[in-house]
Amino acid sequence: MTRPKRYPELTVAGSPRQMGEQIGEALREQIRGFDAIALERVRKIIDVSLEQALLVARRCLDDVESYAPHMLAELEGMAHASGVHTECLMLLQIRNQLQPDPAAAGGCTSFAVGGVAGGSMTGQNWDNDPAMDPFSVVLTRRPDDAPDFLSITQAGLIAYLGVNDAGIGLCMNTLPAPARGLGVPHYFTVRGVYETRSLDDAVQAVRRAHRAIPGNLMLATPQGPADLEITIDAVHVLRESDAGPGVVTHTNHCVHPDLAPINGDFPELIESGPRKCRVDALLAAAPRPIPRATLENILRDHKNHPRSICRHANDHPATGFWTSVWSLLIDAEERCLHLTRGNPCEQPYEIYSLN
Repeated sequence: MTRPKRYPELTVAGSPRQMGEQIGEALREQIRGFDAIALERVRKIIDVSLEQALLVARRCLDDVESYAPHMLAELEGMAHASGVHTECLMLLQIRNQLQPDPAAAGGCTSFAVGGVAGGSMTGQNWDNDPAMDPFSVVLTRRPDDAPDFLSITQAGLIAYLGVNDAGIGLCMNTLPAPARGLGVPHYFTVRGVYETRSLDDAVQAVRRAHRAIPGNLMLATPQGPADLEITIDAVHVLRESDAGPGVVTHTNHCVHPDLAPINGDFPELIESGPRKCRVDALLAAAPRPIPRATLENILRDHKNHPRSICRHANDHPATGFWTSVWSLLIDAEERCLHLTRGNPCEQPYEIYSLN
């Protein structure tokens, strides 16, 4: 059977509660399916019971309410309309917190370009579990009192990869670093970034959260490209890389000098160092300004296969089932996503627009 080229699309609008109810009603089956499979997929990495997982989910509800009560209201609206309990929806948000090694959450290669390197763009391959495909959707939210934003996400998540109408494009990577079991889940701070209109405000939206786990956000912003290396205690901002002026890159290890010592405490995630060197070299060699077609070809790169930028299944005992589930280029100036449903070497880039 021919694989679909496009993801389902949905637009919601209104108050947080109203948007949650619209999502819950329209994506009821996808949310229920994601809820049914999520813990099973986590158990491929770690043995955790439903009772243990729900305990973490319940205890994080208070952190979310303190950080952003309107986001909790959206989640409650989603739960009401979908018939999936709020605690179970929270479980979808906190899956990475259940894993003692944050590196088990997935690996990605990302970049952002701007200025002399080209327009305001960010992109990555999302290397993760292909079982998530049936629950993935391109979702536009148009809230009453915050910027509109467009994202590729799994049904039931409060936020994921995308762009807002202020021209902030967002990709993300796993960042192996110390974590704690409880706190504001990562996706809620991602949502906080979409509710801002500048790089400084985006950084502050992350800093003000009592965060549970580390993470990395790659941003295209009106102030230029930036990468946020986020630990549970600090946010370090990177504005340059070895790829040249106007380009920032990241894989799955700490780059900022203050955080680099952490790398020795965690095993390297699917050859993060070689992938960083490879994407830097490819971007450094690209013509200026960098054409979008060149960025697409970089995301199709297979050097060091099977641990390449474009990732395919292999025989690794823990992460061999990961693939590049999608490939994403975000044009923050045009407020649109160029997105493949599957590996970019096999599937075409389709355009989804916020405007």
